[in-house]
Amino acid sequence: MKLPYAVIVVVFLISHELCAQQQDSLRISDSLKTEQAKKKKVYSHARRATLMSTFLPGLGQAYNKKYWKIPIIYLGLGGFTYMFVVNNQEYNYYRENLQAINDGDPNTTNTTRYEDWQLKSLKDQYKKSRDLAIVGFFAIYLLNIIDANVDGHLTSFDVSDNLGLRIEPWYHVNPGYAFGRGNAAGLTFKLNFK
Repeated sequence: MKLPYAVIVVVFLISHELCAQQQDSLRISDSLKTEQAKKKKVYSHARRATLMSTFLPGLGQAYNKKYWKIPIIYLGLGGFTYMFVVNNQEYNYYRENLQAINDGDPNTTNTTRYEDWQLKSLKDQYKKSRDLAIVGFFAIYLLNIIDANVDGHLTSFDVSDNLGLRIEPWYHVNPGYAFGRGNAAGLTFKLNFK
C-alpha cells in the first residue's frame, strides 16, 4: 500500500514542477516580447532617420531634432558643388585650348598665353581638383546618413544620474596548487544601470 502513495507523491511533484516551468516560460516570453518591442521602437526610429537623410540630406537630422547640423551639411555639400563647377569649367577651358594646339586645324587657335606642356599641366591640375570635389561631396553625403543613423540610435540612450561605474580590487586564492600558482588578482568593473 505504501508504493501507490509514493507514486502519487512523485507524480504530483513532477507535475507541479512542470507547471512552474510553464509559468516561467510564459513570463520569459512576455519579457522577450516587451524587449523586442523596445528594440523595434529604437531601430525603427534610427531606420526612419537614415532613410530620410538618404532621400534628402539634413531631413534625418531634423527628425532627430538636431537642427544645428543641417546648415553644416548644406555648407559642405554646397562648397564641394561650387568647387566642382569652378574646376570643371577651368578643366574644359584648358582642355579645349590644348586640343586647339594639337588638332592641326588653322581655324582653331589657342586663346591662352600658355604652351602645350603648360596647358596639359593645368588641365591635369583642374581635373584632379574636380575629382576631389566629387569625392568630398559624396563623403559629406555619406557622413550625413551615418550621423542620422547614430543619432537615431542614441535617442533611447539613458543619460540619467543613475548610471555609475565602480572599480574594486579582486583576489582569488586557490589552495589546491602549491606555491601560489593558482592565485589570481585583478580589478573588477561594476556598471550600475538604474
